[in-house]
Amino acid sequence: MIAEIGLDMSVFPSAQHLASWAGQCPGNDQSAGKRRSGKTRKGSKWLNIALKEAAMAATSTTDSYLQTLYRRKKAQGGHNKAIGAVKHSIICAIWHMLTTGEIYRDLGPDHFTARNPERQTRRLVDQLQRLGHTVTLQTTSTAGLVAA
Repeated sequence: MIAEIGLDMSVFPSAQHLASWAGQCPGNDQSAGKRRSGKTRKGSKWLNIALKEAAMAATSTTDSYLQTLYRRKKAQGGHNKAIGAVKHSIICAIWHMLTTGEIYRDLGPDHFTARNPERQTRRLVDQLQRLGHTVTLQTTSTAGLVAA
């Protein structure tokens, strides 16, 4: 990937610019309220192959952010769109690592749940109600817990 991108990230003002240059951003073609093709543009063939290999490997790991991202996107739009989202996430992470010099830190499989726990609660309550259960929510008090 470095051979295709290079080490100098000053030519890309943001991670999104790198992803767009690499052809990993979906297009947005709409006019008069009608959406037309949202296909990604062609980028470097070799970079695309390397990103796809990395995305496929990342989706088979257990307990990782990229696997969770893949599963969420696959449920929404299928395998190919999910792999595209993972490739986009990887290329953005590469930009951040090359720009700041930091190593990659996985956000974890519970990133989306921790980011918006109310959404997870609503989803689970709705699922139980569709199964015919009556759900009453009660918050638990953590005041009695003392950290040692």
